[in-house]
Amino acid sequence: MAVAFARLADTAAHARTALLHINPWLMLLVTPLGLALSTWLTRTWFRGAQGSGIPQAIACMHLHDMAIVDKVLALRIALAKICLTCLGLLSGASIGREGPTVQVGASIMHTVGRLAGLTDVTKQRALIKAGGAAGVAAAFNTPLAGIVFGIEELAHSFEQRTSGTMLTCVVISGVTAIALVGNYTYFGHTYSAVPVGASWLAVVVCGVLGGVSGGTFSALLVRISRGIPGAFGRFVSLRPILFAALCGLTLAILGLLSGGMTYGTGYTQARDIIMGSDQYPVSFFLFKLLATLVSYCSGIPGGLFAPSLSVGAGMGGWIAHFLPHTTPGAVVLLGTVPILPQSPSPP
Repeated sequence: MAVAFARLADTAAHARTALLHINPWLMLLVTPLGLALSTWLTRTWFRGAQGSGIPQAIACMHLHDMAIVDKVLALRIALAKICLTCLGLLSGASIGREGPTVQVGASIMHTVGRLAGLTDVTKQRALIKAGGAAGVAAAFNTPLAGIVFGIEELAHSFEQRTSGTMLTCVVISGVTAIALVGNYTYFGHTYSAVPVGASWLAVVVCGVLGGVSGGTFSALLVRISRGIPGAFGRFVSLRPILFAALCGLTLAILGLLSGGMTYGTGYTQARDIIMGSDQYPVSFFLFKLLATLVSYCSGIPGGLFAPSLSVGAGMGGWIAHFLPHTTPGAVVLLGTVPILPQSPSPP
């Protein structure tokens, strides 16, 4: 499912690129309509599909009412998550597929547990954790990251009783993905290094700036997820579809101002910056950060992993200009390390 999701997302991105080649101004129509349609479908038919998908998986790890878990992790919602995320990518939203893959993986394993007749809550949660971890492992081709994600983010603890289930699921998921698409690398290869000495100034600079940026971004997302105060907040609550269309219009304007760099996952831009095959202006990571925030506020299904990594890569590329004594590629990689936000609940 992770591989199929990736291919559908790539197809949506290619279709968006074709639209941009026809006329970039078409996005002023396509993006608002696409986000409005996605919001309408989510709120009308697929409640539980909004947001990144990671908060849903975390919540289902701690809920005691399994009837609610059955609704949130239903296969119908998982399939809708895939389709609506691809719709968002086609429309130009700054979202990723990795977070939604977590919910999809958790839904698959939860369904397996139901079909197997499991009633023990501990075992059901173990399957949810295993599915979410397997989703991360397959999306990034990083089995160790999937294991750490399951322990740290989903369960918030290491449980010896259920670790075998998660480890087995992650290994099988990773092997399956490699069998289908080969031993792929998410952002390519780089041989950059940060030798001990003056070059380590980049570690401090990227750590501080990335931590401030990532922390501020996370704080904004958490605050927005709790509701926007005042008259504007009431407008968002009463007119969510119109608000999503306005968010889409904002994204289209940002895309036009940035030459189309803010649309989609940001995977291509991050890969180019990390591998040193292309240069982007300092405005890229600022525009991309704003586009990701607007996309999240709209409430459409979509993740934050890939856009956040592209923001970090852009920030690292900007910092590298001020640290000529350090390998640029290494600074770019350091920029991606602290930028990933925590997983707030979707609005």
